[in-house]
Amino acid sequence: MSERTPGPRSAESLGFQHIIYEKAPPVARVTINRPEVLNALNFPTLREMSRAFEDASWDDAVAVVVLTGAGDRAFCTGADLTEQEQFLRIPRDYWKWMGAFIEAQERLRGIGKPTLARLNGMVVGGGNEFNIACDLAVAADDVVIRHVGPARGSVPAAGATQWLPLIVGDRRAREMLFLCEDVPARQALAWGLVNQVVPRADLDGAVDTLARKLADKLPEVTRYTKQQINFWRDLSWHLTIGHAREWLTLHAGSPETQEGLEAFREKRPVDYAGIRRKLARGESTEHAWGPPVRTCPHCGAAHLPEQFTHCGNCGRKL
Repeated sequence: MSERTPGPRSAESLGFQHIIYEKAPPVARVTINRPEVLNALNFPTLREMSRAFEDASWDDAVAVVVLTGAGDRAFCTGADLTEQEQFLRIPRDYWKWMGAFIEAQERLRGIGKPTLARLNGMVVGGGNEFNIACDLAVAADDVVIRHVGPARGSVPAAGATQWLPLIVGDRRAREMLFLCEDVPARQALAWGLVNQVVPRADLDGAVDTLARKLADKLPEVTRYTKQQINFWRDLSWHLTIGHAREWLTLHAGSPETQEGLEAFREKRPVDYAGIRRKLARGESTEHAWGPPVRTCPHCGAAHLPEQFTHCGNCGRKL
């Protein structure tokens, strides 16, 4: 083998801290290992997932990749909201986070081997996008799947908006993405969102059985089959994901996003009615205190919010 050709590495040598990466050929397993935050995705976790998917893609001894979450409460609950709060201050940093999310998604979808989501707990937002980026999914019977963007003001779906209509149909996709309600495992099975639902005690056995079936196939033909099946997902993704990255970055510090994150942190309902009252009164909902258009006549401080009654610099009345 040429020195320039990537070859297999031991999983331990990669030194991951946020995921568990295990290889027991013909199966490799990637486990999001952040159970203390319900396996939410932060920037380092996404970067490690990308490296693991890359390694599994290059290792010819690996025939199937299983993606799951640590513990029994959550598969993955999407973006880490503590990290997302930092983007309220510097929204442009969200562009970097989204780049890591896109890379992990593309490496998983283009891995060249069958991928299997082991749904062991809650599947929320970006977690469901990693679920549906996999080829097949097996869920424990007490699992629920949901999206939360319009309900929480956090990251609107990027992946689900493209792929859910292909998987569950247009009307059901809209139901999931607009209503943000739980989809229980049995309903997800009826909709085609997962392939199997089993009692929790049988989850590992069902995943192992399906992984063996997937591994017992011709690798080159399987790889090309996957490439062709990916056509509609790839088409919709590549036509829209760049726009989504830019829009989400521009809105990472918006008042709606701030309200959703604060409501989550304070464990209270989102003030939907308050936002709509502002709209009805013709007030700005793009700026928490109105657009920065005022100038202090006393000290000359500029770009003060329209609704400020006193200068934030000198304290005098405007």
